[in-house]
Amino acid sequence: MRIHVYGKPHEITTGFDDYLDPSKTAVVSIDMHRGHLDPSPDCPCPAPRARDVVAPIDAFHDLVRSFGIPIIHVRSVLRRGGADDLNGISAAWRRTFPLHVGAIPNSEAHAIEGSRWTEFVTRVEPTDLIVETKRRLSAFYPTDLDFLLRNMHVETVVLNGGFTDCCVLNTAFDANNHNYRVVVARDLVRGTDDHLEAAALAMVSLHLGLVVDSADLIAEWRNAKPRLSGAPDRAAKIA
Repeated sequence: MRIHVYGKPHEITTGFDDYLDPSKTAVVSIDMHRGHLDPSPDCPCPAPRARDVVAPIDAFHDLVRSFGIPIIHVRSVLRRGGADDLNGISAAWRRTFPLHVGAIPNSEAHAIEGSRWTEFVTRVEPTDLIVETKRRLSAFYPTDLDFLLRNMHVETVVLNGGFTDCCVLNTAFDANNHNYRVVVARDLVRGTDDHLEAAALAMVSLHLGLVVDSADLIAEWRNAKPRLSGAPDRAAKIA
């Protein structure tokens, strides 16, 4: 299979079967909601580079569902009134990121519970799972993602979404520190810019797990029947 190491393609034939076993895998899609992706000028935390991966992520998820691999959508949600952010110890990005991009209009509305900014832009099907209460950068903090994955007997997480150099990278580090195997679909994530996106993927490839193209991962899963273990329902779907 082709992976990417420090930005360069690299062929592997052995040594990573456990990373590529679909029977022990879940896909985790991070922060693909209106608070980042809405095209309106009052979008509170715009990530416009990620808009072009909405359709590709939806197409990837359709194939993932056909294999019986669970999809977990994670979104940032903050309490009304700002107790866990604006009126407490606020998230660092609120003061640091504007030093690079300038003032962010309406940033106070970002991720407020019950607002339209928490609505997913990518498609969520009834069989999918949702993790909320992501209040900072990692999908593991302070959410129940780890609890959910362990109860599903998941050992490998495949990450997509945004930002590559922020929430995706933080989630990859936390997943690794929680002893999950990490795979990042490089064509289904977007970063602050090309430079930081490439840097984040390079760090993942050297320290945290596999960086792959989603089409290569799908092809690997299709060929995975001989080594499937522990999930007969998924094995039947992939077969």
